[in-house]
Amino acid sequence: MKNHGMLSYFVLAGFILSLAGILLAQTPPDRTLYVNGKPVGTVTQVGGHSYVDIDTLAQITNGVLTIDPNRVLLNIPVRESSPNSNAAPPPPSEPLALSKDFARAAIAELAEMREWRGAVGTILTFGVPVVGTWPQDYHDRVQTDLAQVAVAASTAGDHDALDLLNSQFRNLERWTTDIVSTRQSMNATKTVDPNYIQNDPLLAKISTCGNFLSSMLVSGVFSDNSSCH
Repeated sequence: MKNHGMLSYFVLAGFILSLAGILLAQTPPDRTLYVNGKPVGTVTQVGGHSYVDIDTLAQITNGVLTIDPNRVLLNIPVRESSPNSNAAPPPPSEPLALSKDFARAAIAELAEMREWRGAVGTILTFGVPVVGTWPQDYHDRVQTDLAQVAVAASTAGDHDALDLLNSQFRNLERWTTDIVSTRQSMNATKTVDPNYIQNDPLLAKISTCGNFLSSMLVSGVFSDNSSCH
């Protein structure tokens, strides 16, 4: 009877040890926890869930751990926000609007520039002689009116557009001076050749800039274009 009891004890102990071995074999090993590339503790997996030691958690978060008889307190410091963190983001930059008075004066100035360019263009198209002071009269009138356009400029967009308008005037001035002086010297190569207008790069630049400036002024908002530089 005694031997039978001892046998039962060993069978039960063997069963418990076997069960423990099975459980241990099924439990994943602890893993090292790395934060920003540095080992800070271990991670234990139980029942499909991962657990980190509370001391390790306090270390990671720079927290203060307090263990009382009935509770565990972990205070994690909160980074204070900057004074402007709750401020509304700055509004997107507003387009450079053109004032109505400036746009009106600039459009009229462009019309005068086109008239001046057209008058000089007749020299190339028909080979007419330059008689009188009309080329200089055009130049002086356009230059005087351009000064009045500058007076009307009041906004940042106005002043930026005025720079392009001045650049257009300088290019037109250079082109007309070259054509008139060439015609006066009777250089027929430039003033009679019908293809010269189509092949003149400066005139093409002036035409492109003039069309751009017209559209820009009508839109009421400044924009830039390389042809006007």
